[in-house]
Amino acid sequence: MAFFSFGKVVEGYEYKVLNEREVRGISGILFLLGIIAFIQAFILRNFAVLPYISGIMVYHFVISVSVNPNLSPVTLLSKLFVRKQTPLYIGAVQKRFAWSLGSVLSLTIFVFSVLLYVTGDGSYFQPVCMLCLVCLLLMFLETAFAICVGCKLYFLAVRIKLIKSPEVMPNCMGDSCSI
Repeated sequence: MAFFSFGKVVEGYEYKVLNEREVRGISGILFLLGIIAFIQAFILRNFAVLPYISGIMVYHFVISVSVNPNLSPVTLLSKLFVRKQTPLYIGAVQKRFAWSLGSVLSLTIFVFSVLLYVTGDGSYFQPVCMLCLVCLLLMFLETAFAICVGCKLYFLAVRIKLIKSPEVMPNCMGDSCSI
């Protein structure tokens, strides 16, 4: 396995793949952390935890996309939870695109949450709250229903030719991404 690698080569697939069960586990772990941050910050008005949890999310997405998902503690924890389940492989290219969007979203939340915590300025409250709700919704859809909105956006970008189409189209959960 290469150090700088997103996805792995599995016999029978013409493209790099990820285990969908691990990906949904990752999303579930991040969703749980996001719920904790949301309750602490927006219900209890304790903003101290928000920069830390959003920082964990930023770390996971940036390391996963730019280096290797296996270097993220969230990925390792997810692998531990699903280790006895049969892998269900999906294409890695669309997940990389989706996680790139996740890194931008979580980085934005991180910056706003640090500003909110450090300055105590309430003007950052509403943007952070809205971004957190969007993030929670996306993670819930992935965890509960295996709907990856970022993957759908990737295939839409391929369809309208914003992104060059791969030679072999990777599969999504339940083959829901065919063009």
